[in-house]
Amino acid sequence: MRKWGLVFKALAITAILLVIRLAIDSAGLDILSVTNLVTAFVGGAIFTIAIILTGTLADFKESERIPGELVTALSALYDDTGLAGQKHAENAAGMRTHALSLLKAITENFRNNTWEMAGIRKEIETINEEIYELADANVAGPILVKLRTELIAVERFSNRIAVIKHTSFIPAAYTIAELAAAGVIGILFFVKIDLWYEGVVLFSVITALLISLILLIKDMDDPFEVGRKSYADVDLSILFDLEKDWENRAAGRI
Repeated sequence: MRKWGLVFKALAITAILLVIRLAIDSAGLDILSVTNLVTAFVGGAIFTIAIILTGTLADFKESERIPGELVTALSALYDDTGLAGQKHAENAAGMRTHALSLLKAITENFRNNTWEMAGIRKEIETINEEIYELADANVAGPILVKLRTELIAVERFSNRIAVIKHTSFIPAAYTIAELAAAGVIGILFFVKIDLWYEGVVLFSVITALLISLILLIKDMDDPFEVGRKSYADVDLSILFDLEKDWENRAAGRI
């Protein structure tokens, strides 16, 4: 379904529009001739939509890297607490507990298809306070810097996700893409093609392509949708697997 669901959705919409096209043919309202101007307009519309797709694809590729980098930063933060030494084992255990809470705050946001930074910032501030306590206990500076660097990385990725979730990719560009697609489909409704089956094939192929591209662009605009009927999402399983692993460690099952 992730591979073909969007295509099936586009084909369903195309089928409805095809019925309208056939009704227009039957009524003899297909009065436009296939000219160079019509073909140029169709090609220009597809080209415009392709440019907008390229812009959303760049953001999507960046989003694909975020879960892996987030897991790397969290894992390093979790494991490097052991560098504080046996003398500060209690502080290190507290930091690991709050690192798990931070991870849970992140995965909960993903599961709820939202991104509220309040809970994430609260856990980050708590871990920060524990790092300051280690500083007061004269733990080696490089260790504290390493922990702070990893925590800052987690916050940076969290802020980037918030921007991606809450910001649409140039709303005006979406409007242009939708108007271009609507314009092409509107013209194809009234284009006269001598052989009706040729008209059906050309209308269906071009309309399905345009609708698929519009749906894909809208779906790619928010790549962090878990559980929704979407088809272009970033794989977040690595974060959920890490959460399960840490829960097992906390429960003593590993």
